[in-house]
Amino acid sequence: MNVTEAVASRRSVRQFLDKPVDQEILERVLAKAQRAPSGGNTQPWNAVVLTGAPLADLTAKIKAKVTSAPLGDGHEYDIYPKDLEGRYEEQRRSIGKAMFDSLGLAREDSAGRIAQVAKNWDSFGAPVQLFTYTAKYMGPPQWSDMGMWLQTIMLLLREEGLDSCAQEIWAMYGTTMRALLNIDDDHIFFCGMAIGYRDADAAVNNFTVPRVEIDQAIRWDGF
Repeated sequence: MNVTEAVASRRSVRQFLDKPVDQEILERVLAKAQRAPSGGNTQPWNAVVLTGAPLADLTAKIKAKVTSAPLGDGHEYDIYPKDLEGRYEEQRRSIGKAMFDSLGLAREDSAGRIAQVAKNWDSFGAPVQLFTYTAKYMGPPQWSDMGMWLQTIMLLLREEGLDSCAQEIWAMYGTTMRALLNIDDDHIFFCGMAIGYRDADAAVNNFTVPRVEIDQAIRWDGF
């Protein structure tokens, strides 16, 4: 698989097969991903990779937290800006609608939509979670570096026939996540990434995910 194919075939997968992932594959991917760029070669990313009983235990504890505090508890950053607007907010809303439509969940079906969102806490059936964090004093440039590292991982996973879903939703319980992962107070939890094999037949993995044309995001000068 070349880079173009990896980029084109990568998507946020929200239903995985019940199939384990070999640690050897993950080690190979993560070793290669260390070549991701970072300002000053700071490499500000850190992660914990869970599967099996440790992941099941963390999942159960977070689901109990969700029951007692459904709107989150211990946020350490805003997942979306409070004043998100324009095409950015429109794109956020439209992709949510497309996902629910693919599952036949109407706007008025609150229970069905809540149940779908709750699948986040089971990693959409993925057997592996990669939880990322960084030092609290890191700024926006280093957070950008973490994003480049995560994207590198996602593309390398595609090369291995694997898929992923980056999940910032775990940050709704950021301080709890740090406690469960034994991450000290000098660090901030960023996100999870579900990793596994895609259920290619699942409707939620097959709806169209549009992107804006480049003339809406890019300005050219001097060409």
